Amino acid sequence: MKQAAAANGPQLTIVDFKLMKRVFYVFAALAVLSMTISLGGKWLGRSIAMAGYTDDTTVHEVVIGNNVIAVPANVIRFDQARRDGIASRLDLYLRYPEMDGYSEAARDDFNHTGPSRSIIFLSFERQVMSRDMSGRFAPIYSALIVEPGTPGPGGTTLYGFNEKSGYFNEVLAVGNRRGKDPFVARCLSGASAAQSLAPCERDILVGDNLSLTYRFPMEFLSDWQALDATIAAKAARMLKAGH
Repeated sequence: MKQAAAANGPQLTIVDFKLMKRVFYVFAALAVLSMTISLGGKWLGRSIAMAGYTDDTTVHEVVIGNNVIAVPANVIRFDQARRDGIASRLDLYLRYPEMDGYSEAARDDFNHTGPSRSIIFLSFERQVMSRDMSGRFAPIYSALIVEPGTPGPGGTTLYGFNEKSGYFNEVLAVGNRRGKDPFVARCLSGASAAQSLAPCERDILVGDNLSLTYRFPMEFLSDWQALDATIAAKAARMLKAGH
């Protein structure tokens, strides 16, 4: 009996040791899993909170034709475009009048939860038309609008489009500039304008055969001269032409 008990003793000890190892591995695995979930949760939580935005200010150089556009990541709208290299188009967003990108301080503005709209959307791409929107007023838009117009913000005149124009639910905002082609922007009207974050659109020629289209809230028409000058100056600072 003693021999049997002695024989059984080591076996029980061996079984217990194996069990303890298994328990240890299980707890270790759970600890690792818990840490992974915690870290992953924090990363995912930040990603959800950022909602596609980034506060990274690393400057990227994007090449379109003979132009190099140098911009920080936090002004580039889409994640896949936040890189250096060649592109056919580059979409940006900026807060006006600060002309800066996304940051914690600007979060409400970019999430459109602030008291007013303040985000401008910009798109750079190769020039397709020989004239920008101002240059197209006399040869094209003037034949498509309905006279007379009505007074608009900032001394502009708002014109409706005729039925054959194809511009439904839109108006043309025109601001006279001495010695230059007029400021011209197309804006949505009615319910469409109320539902849009940036219902007005204008394009200008910049750089080396490059077109810049920018969309903005209709309220900015009251300050259209400063707005247009600020956009042009910002584009000039971003661009490195002739490469």
